[in-house]
Amino acid sequence: MSNSAPSGSGARAAHRKAIALSFSAAVGGFLFGFDSSVINGAVSAIEGEFELSSTITGLVVAVALLGCALGAWGAGRLADRIGRIKVMLLGSGLFLFSAIMSALAWTALDLSLWRFIGGIGIGIASVIAPAYIAEIAPAAIRGSLASLQQLAITVGIFGALLSDQILAETAGGAANELWLGFEAWRWMFLVEAVPAILYGILALAMPESPRYLVAKGQEEDAQRVLDSVLGPEEGVGDRIAEIKRSIAVDEKNAELGSLRGSGFLGLKPIVWVGIVLAIFQQFVGINVIFYYSTTLWQAVGFDESQAFLVSTITSVTNIAVTFIAIALIDKVGRRPMLLIGSAGMAVSLLTMAAVFTQGSAVTDPATGESTLQLGDPWSTIALVAANAFVVFFGATWGPLMWVMLGEMFPNRIRAAALGVGAAANWIANFTITLTFPPLLSTFGPTIPYGMYGFFAVLSFFFIWFKVSETKGKELEDMTEEVRHRA
Repeated sequence: MSNSAPSGSGARAAHRKAIALSFSAAVGGFLFGFDSSVINGAVSAIEGEFELSSTITGLVVAVALLGCALGAWGAGRLADRIGRIKVMLLGSGLFLFSAIMSALAWTALDLSLWRFIGGIGIGIASVIAPAYIAEIAPAAIRGSLASLQQLAITVGIFGALLSDQILAETAGGAANELWLGFEAWRWMFLVEAVPAILYGILALAMPESPRYLVAKGQEEDAQRVLDSVLGPEEGVGDRIAEIKRSIAVDEKNAELGSLRGSGFLGLKPIVWVGIVLAIFQQFVGINVIFYYSTTLWQAVGFDESQAFLVSTITSVTNIAVTFIAIALIDKVGRRPMLLIGSAGMAVSLLTMAAVFTQGSAVTDPATGESTLQLGDPWSTIALVAANAFVVFFGATWGPLMWVMLGEMFPNRIRAAALGVGAAANWIANFTITLTFPPLLSTFGPTIPYGMYGFFAVLSFFFIWFKVSETKGKELEDMTEEVRHRA
């Protein structure tokens, strides 16, 4: 089977359609990034509003991630039952509801509930967008299009941090009243209603996944979708036959038709590869940067305005380097880029951990609170290392983990296995997010960043020994890959 890019005006027009659909699906990634990071600018205000301890604050921030795990776990199976588009609409509705209710929260308890519901929407988006993009994208550009999910996530993170900064500065602080009697931190949540509505509108205009349509016996509808995204030179009839063949093989072989296998805890080895890949993406601590960066930089001596600015600059860096991944992923391949990313993250994180040992504790006489102060050149080195970490993550592990989860599984288990991997990712995210505030308050930043650096080192060896290349392979061929590895 040829994996070369088709030529001709028909193919180019079809690829433009595939790109447009991928951008539409990736709006779910924007909401994913926005919702997960909007809490950043509101953390201190919420802590003061509801008089929370650092542990409870961590729980309020992290509880959304439990919803993410639940949404991701169920999204794949639900998408196989009712279709990708309907599940996108469900996610849109959950985002909208969470945005409005979080803005109206009256206690930390109900805020946690609304954040949990929004988390279910994030979990749905984290599974459906990469699965849908992988299933409508031509193989020759699938990696680049799948990377749009991560690009949208980074833009969503930037949008959240920027809107947080603007609202906080307009009000003179996140805890201060802004408009209509609502504090700025409440408006930070309410802003999300706009992209949530846009996501629902775009989903209504998108065609269903051709692989889902074939699985449901709607071959004519599937052919129309493939015609529109592949073009006449691609051999749509042959592609339909390949999808049917792979589905038939999976149905005939019950072992390939489920996640169960001979691996640990009765799961297929390939499923465990996806789970561990997803866990490592979070155990390097990337979301500590995006959930707590404002708190972190205030802890090492920056005032609130400076901390917001540094967090925004970091998010812009994350967006910029994602374009590197989009440009290189279908040329260099997934595995080499992941190895480079692991090495770069390990060096950056361990540098940060070492730099934080050079700080000195300063006690505020008014509050009695102690903060770590970094003098020159250590504060500059910390900022450079933090942004280097974001560069290596954003150009490699950020997008590539989701690309791999969208590609590495056979058709019959793709949505379900992707859901399991995404759920593992969110549980790992929850663990890191919940433990960071008490680790920071107890040990300072050195211990947590040293721990994240250690996991980055482990991730390098995991990729080296356990992860296979998927560059240029048709999704239908992944069935054979699993058969050889199971």
